Amino acid sequence: MRRFELLATCASLLALTATVQAQTIPDDTLVVGLSADASTFEPAEIRSLDNANIAEMIYTSLTRIGDDGEILPRLATSWEVSEDGRTWTYRILPDQTCADNEPLTADDVAYSWNRAADPAKAFAGNTLGFVYTSMGFERAEALDDTTVTIHIRERNPMALGFRSQVFLHCRDSFEAMTGDEIARSPVASGPYRLAEWSPGSELVLERWREGPGHFDRIRFRVIPEASTRIAELLAGNVDIITNVLPDQSDMINASGIAEVQAVQGLRRMYIGFNQSPEFDGISGTAIRDPDVRRALQYAVDVPLICSHLLNFDCKRATGIVNPPNDHPDLDPYPYDPALAEKLLDEAGYPRGEDGVRFDIVLQAPRGRYLNDANVALAVGAFLDDVGVATEVELMEWSSVYVPLIRQHRAGPLFFLGSGGALWSPLYDMAALATVDSGPNYTNWADPRWFERWPDLMNAATPEDQRAIINQMLEVFYEDGPWLHMYYQPDFYGVGQRVDWTARRDERLGLWDARLASD
Repeated sequence: MRRFELLATCASLLALTATVQAQTIPDDTLVVGLSADASTFEPAEIRSLDNANIAEMIYTSLTRIGDDGEILPRLATSWEVSEDGRTWTYRILPDQTCADNEPLTADDVAYSWNRAADPAKAFAGNTLGFVYTSMGFERAEALDDTTVTIHIRERNPMALGFRSQVFLHCRDSFEAMTGDEIARSPVASGPYRLAEWSPGSELVLERWREGPGHFDRIRFRVIPEASTRIAELLAGNVDIITNVLPDQSDMINASGIAEVQAVQGLRRMYIGFNQSPEFDGISGTAIRDPDVRRALQYAVDVPLICSHLLNFDCKRATGIVNPPNDHPDLDPYPYDPALAEKLLDEAGYPRGEDGVRFDIVLQAPRGRYLNDANVALAVGAFLDDVGVATEVELMEWSSVYVPLIRQHRAGPLFFLGSGGALWSPLYDMAALATVDSGPNYTNWADPRWFERWPDLMNAATPEDQRAIINQMLEVFYEDGPWLHMYYQPDFYGVGQRVDWTARRDERLGLWDARLASD
């Protein structure tokens, strides 16, 4: 059966490929097929990683994150922190300019940081909404042309890593432009400038100065339909495509034209237990009980979901932190429905005469994550098997599901993904830094987690901090608000013309892409 399915898929895609006209890509050009377009190049309004992947080619930053999560210099050449941990001093490369030849100095760095925090501008992007709140940013100031200081409210071990997420630009050019001009025709500070942009179709970057990267032009083609992206890849019209459907991997690998790179990503997929008192029925009462939440961990066969629905052999997550920064001594919950039933009985939720312990609703998006609808339906079926009658509600992402999530009203069970990082376990944990944190969509309030954050920030040594992290992760594992699922795999199609290696953090990292013949 598997062979016939593969042959059918190949036949349909080869037919589609036949309708695509092959084009020759110049040697100085890299072509990337994306499923979605950028929305803006106003640095302080960028919200998505897809958008940031293009913006990082246009704008520089103080630091960058390497493939393995190491923090590396970019515009900054060195840095140091004050004894109290509140002032970071950066020395930057001299003799830098933006694409309009305006000098790029420490004053522009400070301006970029302060502008994003200006309440009068009311920016709503990732910089202010997540980066500044997480690191406790207060202000930036230039000490001379090549020295800038970043001031934060209190010592924060995460502060250094966040420097890579604030894009820098030149003051005079930005102050001379309208908001729409900045969003659509930015003045570059990185090595590439925006040369063309046909929204919904194509975006072209051109190199304007020396710097990282092996191509003079990078074309981003917006191709929403997955099958069309594959057809363009197999026709040789694009070099790299994102978001390959896992069931199409075998066909691409068998083509002799391209291959699929599958990586375990950093997006933590979970079933949230919303403990809001808004859910006041028996199901809401049940999932506020940590014994019930622990029982349900054993009810879902996560590796089976991965292998059958994601075409990927994944290791089940043990908590909120990505490997290798996760707790080294916690083992994933095994699939053990008999134990799940025993624990539910002990928690006071026996099966009724109809075989049902209680009814519950599981809400999930349709089309936001990899095969998300089928994953949610599978989870619902596993819960049904242990007597928890689960109604799965599949919802449109942007207009229906997102408002529920942002209002903390999804549930009482909901399926969601949360992006992560390799450079610090605290970054992954920061989504639940306070009970009132925006990403605390479960309304969890366990003091054994939330009251330890001051201890984390003030730990005397890295070893002391790691011990506290592990203690917190044990609480999250045993009594936390997530039914642990998996780290979403990412699938990329790569043509034979180029050498490029996919990263785990969803960053394209096109700096390292080069012609295979080089």
